[in-house]
Amino acid sequence: MAVIGVDLGGTKVAAAIFDRLGNIKDKEVRLLSGAKGDKVGKLVSEVILTLMERNPRKHIKAIGVCVPGIVYSKKDTVWAPNIPGWDNYPLKKRIESVIQNPKIKVSIESDRTCYVLGEVWKGGAKGCQNVIYLAVGTGIGGGILIDGHVLHGHSDIVGATGWMALQNPYHEDYIPCGCFEHFASGNGIALQAQKALRCDKNYNGVLSGKPAEEITSRDVFAAYEEGDHIARKVLDKAIEMWGMGAANLVSLFNPEKFIFGGGVFGPAAKFIPRIYDEACKWGQPISMKQVKFSASKVDGEAALYGAGYLAIRESMYEQ
Repeated sequence: MAVIGVDLGGTKVAAAIFDRLGNIKDKEVRLLSGAKGDKVGKLVSEVILTLMERNPRKHIKAIGVCVPGIVYSKKDTVWAPNIPGWDNYPLKKRIESVIQNPKIKVSIESDRTCYVLGEVWKGGAKGCQNVIYLAVGTGIGGGILIDGHVLHGHSDIVGATGWMALQNPYHEDYIPCGCFEHFASGNGIALQAQKALRCDKNYNGVLSGKPAEEITSRDVFAAYEEGDHIARKVLDKAIEMWGMGAANLVSLFNPEKFIFGGGVFGPAAKFIPRIYDEACKWGQPISMKQVKFSASKVDGEAALYGAGYLAIRESMYEQ
């Protein structure tokens, strides 16, 4: 028995054949190369077919797909903000029309759902029933597993943690992405550094080596290592926000594990002890003592493993 897991990102699609133990037996990666609309759906289908042609089709029992957006379960359509033309795209129908085998179940979930499932299956949350995965990259999103079940919500938008209200008073700068993201996402960290540079006319530190508008979060982390005071101020604020956000989620959901992943963690993983200390100031004290904070153990592959686990679960249900 084997399944296919597919991780569709903003720049590429990766797919793999998994056995029931979670071992990758074959893998295929294709770049999107600026593809839009149905061309992306066609590329996803082609990658799946390529793997099926290289492996005995009769062994493929299910397909799991991770997408960078929201999966509307009631309509079986996908909204993906970074893929033009995917406001309500029928990805499941597109894949089923290509594989032409109704016995192969196709399941599609959001990236944040797949992150937490991948961590439970192959990462730092093995065997756990209550896990929160906070993905901090360009934006911030959360995968939430409670009592062994992934939470979805009324319209499948559970986990939009970037919109958590953590700073008073409200400011119009929060409109595009939310308060939490504004300060503590990759884009937010870069934005805060850029603002600080424009305000400090006498600054001549590490970050002065390039125009303010070109500063990235990577630059901020590098400058922090060299003791730059703007970088330190910006990242101290992000640590405070990560701690407050985590405290709210721990108080609400009482998880066993709280896992930080995404491109920012990464370089921010070393701050996790400080983030935990900050969270302990704000969080429900019993829950905070019970939860363990850690960085992702399968970061970079969490979504692919999560997609594979989706397929494994579906193949088990069918038996």
